[in-house]
Amino acid sequence: MLIWGYLLKQIRRWRTYRRTYNELVALDDRTLADINISRSEIPGIARHAAAAIR
Repeated sequence: MLIWGYLLKQIRRWRTYRRTYNELVALDDRTLADINISRSEIPGIARHAAAAIR
């Protein structure tokens, strides 16, 4: 039973990472600059969003 909970959490984390990453990558450079994010920071921001899933 515990393994299924772990797997579901990992799937939710992966989906959150991909959704965050894809949404940020889709923004143009000017919009990213407006929210003070550089393109090189996007993977880290997506990882942070996924790590917040409990």
